[in-house]
Amino acid sequence: MDESLKSLREWLVNEHSLTISHDRLKAITPYVEQVVTAGVDGAFVELGCHRGAMTVWVRSILDLHDEPHREMHVYDSFQGLPAPGASDSDHVGEGELVTTPDEVRAVHARWGKTCPVIHAGWFEETLPTELPKRIAFGYLDGDFYDSIMTSLQYCVPRMAPGGILIIDDYADMHANPAAWNGLPGVKAACDAYFSGSSPVSAVVLEDSDLPFGVYQHPVGPST
Repeated sequence: MDESLKSLREWLVNEHSLTISHDRLKAITPYVEQVVTAGVDGAFVELGCHRGAMTVWVRSILDLHDEPHREMHVYDSFQGLPAPGASDSDHVGEGELVTTPDEVRAVHARWGKTCPVIHAGWFEETLPTELPKRIAFGYLDGDFYDSIMTSLQYCVPRMAPGGILIIDDYADMHANPAAWNGLPGVKAACDAYFSGSSPVSAVVLEDSDLPFGVYQHPVGPST
């Protein structure tokens, strides 16, 4: 790994442990690189960016792969979480995880990285009109059923062929019995959105309880 990425990784894990872990960074990196290597067209988006920790990691990977001008957009209420619904647990509650756009800007400024376009507001307010027309990569971190459902409803139709969505907190207990299942509404929303045989698959790391799902948009006449 590039030395600058190593330094960033350790800082993120130490300073942003609420949303970042070694496992998350390890799991997401090859999918970012896959999209870049395959030449998938479109913007990168993050839905539920909190303080911008994962955003600056993805931006740094893009820069390392000579993609400094790849468009990035982040979305967050900046009012904390909404109220959980019937499919959600009480692991986190309404109003938790409050942050500000300035914190996102500060993280990027600290590491000399271009700040993404920041969209403040609830997903149902911003996504219908403020998502890019074409998405190459998305990181969905909405925590709750309704947030993930809304994210999928607006992101999937905009996915480029071969584009990838990573869904944080997606716990498939059949594929990975060790996965942490503290936010069950995430997988429930994916199952409901896709119905039938869901194309979302679990990302399984050895000796890890990471709950991560990946969706790759089809390539070909059906897209």
